[in-house]
Amino acid sequence: MSRIGKLPIALPDGVNWGVSDRTITVKGPKGELTYRHENGIEIKEDDRKLLISRESDLKQQRALHGLTRALVANMVKGVTEGFSRELNLIGVGFTIEQKGNDILLNLGYSHAIYFQAPPEIEFEVQAKGTTLIIRGIDKQTVGQVAAKIRSLRKPEPYKGKGVRYHDEFVPRKAGKTVGSSAA
Repeated sequence: MSRIGKLPIALPDGVNWGVSDRTITVKGPKGELTYRHENGIEIKEDDRKLLISRESDLKQQRALHGLTRALVANMVKGVTEGFSRELNLIGVGFTIEQKGNDILLNLGYSHAIYFQAPPEIEFEVQAKGTTLIIRGIDKQTVGQVAAKIRSLRKPEPYKGKGVRYHDEFVPRKAGKTVGSSAA
C-alpha cells in the first residue's frame, strides 16, 4: 500500500467537502477548490478524517493513490491556511511597485514589466520594493506565478543579480582574474 496514500487527512473545523461524479470539492474559510480524480480512487470520511483508497494494485493505481491524497491534502491546507512564496530582487535598481493587485517590475531592462495577477492570487510588496510575497489558496498556481516572475530575470552566477526565491542558494562562480601573463 502507498505510504503517502494511506495517511488520513484531518479536516479542521469549518472545512466542508463533497464528491460528485469523481470531482471532489473542498470549501473552507479562504475559498473553494475542486479536483477531478481518476477512476479507481475512492474518497470517504471517517471521524472528520478523509481516507483515500484504491481499487487495485496496478502500477498506475498505486501512483494515483499517493498523488490524489497529496493533492486533496493541499486543497484542505489551502482553504484553511493558504500558501505563499517569497521572492527577493537582488541588484542595483531592481524594484517592484504594487499597482492595485498587479505589480510593476524594474529588472534592469530598458522597460518596466507589468505583471497581472491571476484572479485567485494576491501580491504584497515589502522591504522598500525588493521583496514580493505571493499568496493564494491553490499551491500549484502560487508556485507557477512565482516561477513565471523568477523567469523574467533568473539569478546569474557571477554577481548573483536577479529574482530569486527567499530560501534559494545561488552558487557563485569566479569571474575573470586579472593576473600576470606569461612573459
